[in-house]
Amino acid sequence: MLRILILFGCCLLGTSLWSQDAVLKPMDVFDIEFISDPQISPDGRTIAYVRNGKDIMTDGGTADIWLVDVDGKNHRPILTGEHNYSSPRWSPDGTRLAFRSNESGSNQIHCYYMDSGLSAKLTSFTSSPSSVQWSPDGSHMAFTMQVDAPKSSIVDLPSPPNGAKWEQRPVYIDQLKYRADGRGFTDKSYTHIFVMPAQGGHARQVSSGDFNHGAFDWTPDGEELIVSSNRHENAEYEPANSELYALNVNNGSYTALTDRMGPDSNPVVSPDGQLIAYTGYDEAYQGYQMSYLHVLDRRTGESRVVNTTLDRQVGNVQWANGNDKVFFQYDDEGNTKIATMSMDGTVTDLTKNVGGLSLGRPYGGGDFSVAGNGQYAFTHSTPDHPSDLATGKDGSVQRLTEVNADLFSHKQLGEVEEIWYESSFDGRRIQGWICKPPNFDANEKYPLILEIHGGPFSNYGDRFSMEVQLYAAAGYVVLYTNPRGSTSYGEEFGNLIHHNYPSEDYDDLISGVDAVIKKGYIDEDQLYVTGGSGGGVLSAWIVGKTDRFRAAVVAKPVINWYSFVLHADNPAFFYRYWFPGYPWEHTEHYMERSPISLVGNVTTPTMLLTGEQDYRTPMSETEQYYAALKLLKVPSAMVRIQGSGHGIASKPSNLINKVSYILAWFEKYKND
Repeated sequence: MLRILILFGCCLLGTSLWSQDAVLKPMDVFDIEFISDPQISPDGRTIAYVRNGKDIMTDGGTADIWLVDVDGKNHRPILTGEHNYSSPRWSPDGTRLAFRSNESGSNQIHCYYMDSGLSAKLTSFTSSPSSVQWSPDGSHMAFTMQVDAPKSSIVDLPSPPNGAKWEQRPVYIDQLKYRADGRGFTDKSYTHIFVMPAQGGHARQVSSGDFNHGAFDWTPDGEELIVSSNRHENAEYEPANSELYALNVNNGSYTALTDRMGPDSNPVVSPDGQLIAYTGYDEAYQGYQMSYLHVLDRRTGESRVVNTTLDRQVGNVQWANGNDKVFFQYDDEGNTKIATMSMDGTVTDLTKNVGGLSLGRPYGGGDFSVAGNGQYAFTHSTPDHPSDLATGKDGSVQRLTEVNADLFSHKQLGEVEEIWYESSFDGRRIQGWICKPPNFDANEKYPLILEIHGGPFSNYGDRFSMEVQLYAAAGYVVLYTNPRGSTSYGEEFGNLIHHNYPSEDYDDLISGVDAVIKKGYIDEDQLYVTGGSGGGVLSAWIVGKTDRFRAAVVAKPVINWYSFVLHADNPAFFYRYWFPGYPWEHTEHYMERSPISLVGNVTTPTMLLTGEQDYRTPMSETEQYYAALKLLKVPSAMVRIQGSGHGIASKPSNLINKVSYILAWFEKYKND
C-alpha cells in the first residue's frame, strides 16, 4: 500500500515538485503526531493526555494515553497498542482515570487504577457512551449516550414468505433533520444522561423525554446534574433555544433554571455549589452571535452577564479551587488564549498559542484543563508545529513535549509571516499570514496560492497547517487571511456579512493578494485560488468576478443557496440565520448571493472537489456548478473524494488526495 501511494503521488504531481528530501511530502502526513485533551490531575501534579498519530495500514488515526509530571519528568505511556484510547478523566481523589477505548470494537468506558497500573472495562453497550464525569465523591460516573426512539411507519407491511428475496423495506422519515454529515441518514434518537457506579454495573438513565441533552455538571452534593437541554415543543424548529435544568439524579425530576430565548449552554458549577457559570446569548437570528459568560446565583435565581466589554466569544469555562473567578479560552485576532475572569468582570490573560487540533488547515481550537491550585495544562501550537503539551501557572508557561521533533529535525518548513493590510472596500484592517517556500529567496518570483477558510464564521491563525506547508514545499507562496465575517475580531466585524455573504469579503481577499504582490516576490501571472466549504463559496465567487487567477480549485462549495438550505443537513438553521427568510419568499436575495449567478462570467480553469458523502455542502452543489461550467465550455473537472463527508482531511489518504489534486490542477495550467 505504501508503494502504491508513493507511485500515485509521483505520477500525479511530477517528481520535480517533491525532489527535495528536506521538505515535507504528502506521505509525511502519516508521520505527523499531535496532542489533544490534556487533563491535569486534581492536585495539579500530573497530566494525562492523548497522543494522536496516523496508521498507514488502516488509513485512520491512532490514540494513546500518556502521563507526565508538570515539571516534564516521569513521561510515560500507560495505555497504548493496537486499539485507541481517549478521553482521560481523573477521579476526584486522583487514584483512578476513566477513559474510552475501542478494545471491544466500539468505544466503551474503562477505568485505569493508578496504584496497580491495571485497567478494567466498565460498560458493554450497543452504543458508545461519551462525556464521562465522575461524581464529586468518586462513587459514580455520569455520561451521555444515544437512545433510539421507537421506529414508526404509517404502513403495516406484510412479511415475505420463508426463502423469498424481497427488496429492502422503504425507509419512513418524518423528522425535519434526518441526516447529518459524518453519520449519513440517521434513525430518530435522542442524547440522554446515564449514571452508574464507578466500579461498573447497572447504568441508569436519569434523563427522560424525546429531547437531546447536552453538556452537564454535577452539583457538589452529588444530588443533581445541571444540564443544558432544549426541551421545548418546537425544539426541532428552534434548535438553538436551550435552557439550563437541575436534573435530580434520584428521581429524574427537572427544575428549569433559565427561560430566555437563545442558547444557555455548557454549565459548570462553582466549588461551593452556589454559582453556575454558563455561556449563551439572547437570540437575534444573526449569522454570528457571540456567547458571553453568564453566572446564575442559585440562592436568588438571578442570572447576569459577567463581562460585557470583552468583545470575543467565551468558551471552555472552568472553575478552579475558589468561587471568585473562572478560567476560559477565547480567540483574539487569529490566536487562541487562556484567561481568567473574576466575578466583577476583570479579565486577565494567562497565555496564548493554544491550539493545533486541526492538522489540515490552521483553524482555531485547542483545549486546556485546570487543577484546584491554578496549574493548567493546554495544547500549544505555532505555525512550525502541531499541538504539543504545555503547562502553566500564574502566566509562566513550559512546553513539555515535541512529538514531531524526529520528523521536523530533517525537514525544512515554510516560514510564516503575519501581514496586516487595508481592504479596498472601506479601508478596514484585515489580518493574514504568508507562508513562504523553504529556501525562500526574496529576489526570485514565486507563484501565489490564495487559500480561503470556511465557516464562514471561523478563523485562521498563526497555527500549524499541513496543507499550507505542502503547498509551500511544492514551491508556492501561500496567503491565508481572515476577511470580514471571520471570528476573533468582535461581533460587529463578524456580522459584516450577515445576510450579505459573499460580498465585500471578496474585496478583503483581493486586497490581500495585492498586498503580497507589492512585496515584489510574486509572479503576477501565476495566481491561484482555492478554499473549502465557505472558502469554496468564495473561490467560486472570485472566479465569477475576476479572471486574474490562472486556475482555481473550488472545494466542497455552496453554489446555489436556494437548493442548499433545503438539502443540507441542518435546514432549521441556515435559512433562519444566514438569510432573511424562506428561499421561496426571498428568491432574488438568495440568487444574488449564489456563485451560480456569476457562472456566465467564468473563464478560469476550475476544478471542483467534494466528499462523496458530504451532507453539509452536498455533492449536488458541486454537480450543479460542474454542469454549468461544462455547458459554457470552461476548462473544468470534478473530483469526488471517496469515503469522505465534509471533513475531507479526517482520513490521512484523503488529505493527501486533496492536496495532490489541487497542486496537479495548478501545475496543469501553470505554463499555459
